Amino acid sequence: MTESVDNSLQVLRQEKQLTQEALARTVGVTRQTIIAIEKGNYTPSVLLALKIAQYFQLPVERIFKLE
Repeated sequence: MTESVDNSLQVLRQEKQLTQEALARTVGVTRQTIIAIEKGNYTPSVLLALKIAQYFQLPVERIFKLE
């Protein structure tokens, strides 16, 4: 059984009218990393997930969920 992580990052980012580039700069990664997370092709580290959650002021579980 392969587990994957579903996320609502793209929706949250668009609600704040935030570009992938701006979010990437804020959390210290590349735009390509944000794209990969949004597409579900990359599971962020715990540290990166926490930085993203802190930026949006939401619990990590609200943004990232096991599928």
